[in-house]
Amino acid sequence: QVQLVESGGGLVQPGGSQRLSCAASGSILRINAMGWYRQAPGKQRELVATITSGGITNYADSVKGRFTISRDNAKNTVYLQMNSLKPEDTAVYYCNANILVYRQLGIAGYWGQGTQVTVSS
Repeated sequence: QVQLVESGGGLVQPGGSQRLSCAASGSILRINAMGWYRQAPGKQRELVATITSGGITNYADSVKGRFTISRDNAKNTVYLQMNSLKPEDTAVYYCNANILVYRQLGIAGYWGQGTQVTVSS
């Protein structure tokens, strides 16, 4: 089975920066799109950014110009560089990957365990 392990969360001041990483491991044949989602207390999980295997990116309007998603296919890793952080960015951030796994018939979505990002003075 596939595992997604996230790292990089923590406490940061408003206006600061932080980088999240998510590494996939397991019996991976191919990884298609990868992305980051977040969920704040009392709110639904929302899309933050996605990136295709070809490098095409998509961002939520709330993070455009501040966040950058990237990936390292050799390491099966997706990153989220977060700059100019605001208190409203506070949430649990989850990585997601659409993966074709050995002995599976098609693509399945996998989620990381989530990492807390808190933006506060």
